[in-house]
Amino acid sequence: MAQEDAMFEDGQLYSPVTEHEDGTVEVHLADTHPGKDDPAYLHRRGEIAGAALRWDRDGGAPVPTIEYTEAEHVVWRTVSAELAPKHERYAHPEYLVAKERLGLPTDRVPQLAEVTELLVPLTGWTYVAAPGLVPLREFYGDLGDRVFNSTQYLRHGSGPLYTPEPDIIHEVIGHANQLASPRFAAITQAAGAALTRLETDEAAKLVADVFWFSMEFGVMHDGDDLTAYGAGILSSFGEMDEFRDMEIRDLDLADMGTLNYDITQYQPVLFAARSLDHLEAAVGAFFETADDEVCARLRREAQSRGLVEATV
Repeated sequence: MAQEDAMFEDGQLYSPVTEHEDGTVEVHLADTHPGKDDPAYLHRRGEIAGAALRWDRDGGAPVPTIEYTEAEHVVWRTVSAELAPKHERYAHPEYLVAKERLGLPTDRVPQLAEVTELLVPLTGWTYVAAPGLVPLREFYGDLGDRVFNSTQYLRHGSGPLYTPEPDIIHEVIGHANQLASPRFAAITQAAGAALTRLETDEAAKLVADVFWFSMEFGVMHDGDDLTAYGAGILSSFGEMDEFRDMEIRDLDLADMGTLNYDITQYQPVLFAARSLDHLEAAVGAFFETADDEVCARLRREAQSRGLVEATV
């Protein structure tokens, strides 16, 4: 697969971040990252990650403001312009209406505080800064409180239509537009609340995987059209051209919650809701009622159907 067509390449999604004793912050990019040998980009990534690390969230400090460079604004403008016609062609109408209501700037990178100001009147969601990876239970716990942890950095300017990891374009153009829909926002909040109820890591993974195949990489029928509503697809220039050629399965919680997938490739299997009502009745209702026993029952179902190997 050509590099410019991949959405994510690193297995851990987010590049690890280290804060040194002298206060400097280092972001460890993968060898295949286009910014790996760019000292200026590496320094910039460290600066932005450092702002999130130093942020006193519990003390009530405002979300860090990043003074974006003109080069970074150019990346945002380029991606916004290229994604717009693909959204019109491939996105589900619910996402398009939410995107119009939110009204994100297309000529510059928005601050996370600005994203919050736009979202709160619509669905009550707020955005907070993260340097990179947020632990699973912490991330979903915040979703349950309608709080989204977002990175603030941008992809490398040499390939604005490619990112090896989630950046602010994915987190805002993909997710914030989605969260501007009350119906999508409610499903996302329910997923977060579900995971906080779970005791076992196995159950937590099952819920997170259902989320992956719905709010991240979900597709939905709209009349005769197959459209995308997942933030992962709708923030990926290349994946929007490819998703309708993948294997499309009906919503199936046991399959969605146990299917192995490779995050370094386009998703070869996608699960389609018949409608938004269907998504709410199946995935939304699952998130609202999921507990350890429900998740264990789904895993046993997957084993009995041969979707996964039975454990001894």
